[in-house]
Amino acid sequence: MPDTSNQVRLRVRYKKDGRLAYLGHLEVLGTINRSIRRSCVPFAVGNGFARRIRLQFSQALPVGASSAGEYYDLMLTQRLEPAEALRMLAGATPTGLAPNAAAYVSRKLPALEAWLNRAAWEVRMPRFVAPHDLDATFSQLRDAGELRYMRGERQKRIDLTSALVGWDVSTEGEDLLLRLDTRSSNNGSLRPQILIDAALAKILPADGDAGPARVPLRVCRTGQWHEEENGNLVKPMPSQEE
Repeated sequence: MPDTSNQVRLRVRYKKDGRLAYLGHLEVLGTINRSIRRSCVPFAVGNGFARRIRLQFSQALPVGASSAGEYYDLMLTQRLEPAEALRMLAGATPTGLAPNAAAYVSRKLPALEAWLNRAAWEVRMPRFVAPHDLDATFSQLRDAGELRYMRGERQKRIDLTSALVGWDVSTEGEDLLLRLDTRSSNNGSLRPQILIDAALAKILPADGDAGPARVPLRVCRTGQWHEEENGNLVKPMPSQEE
């Protein structure tokens, strides 16, 4: 087996916006893999038959959602200056997935997908329900505890008392503006669409023309953190500026 003791773990923050917000997670992974290969950074590869790049991503975004801060960890065989690695990666990556920060982190940290367990979201939707009605319904849903929903043909469950940390509902022009704070765990993560669909199903008439599935949402993940047992939020990157 090759010696991996000298490999270093570079954490990269990138955005996802514009038309590339509609890429699925596997398409994002493929695009970034190709971008890394084009960049000529000294990436490490695994020991498997396919010789894949040693690369980890944060939790998948819903298709159509944008993000101000997604992350991936890339193992390098040579330690470059973070600014130089970032320049090389940015020059080889499509603008809609452009990296904008890079820093080295400990190899002992857990995988990104599990370690980043807190997220903040901003959701915009047409203002056809009253903000106080939506706010009150969110409270009812969280007080009820378990939320059941369908994903494809399977029924899924999530505990809102843990997954829904907080929210704020306001208006901005013709839009409702929702800010959501969520927590993920081994039992799953809460997607804004699931919460809003459940709330609108309670507010709107069952046979109304504007059912939850027809509500156009603009969703953006605005931040991700690691939540410690004492509730302290740790930034993903040591040099990250908010």
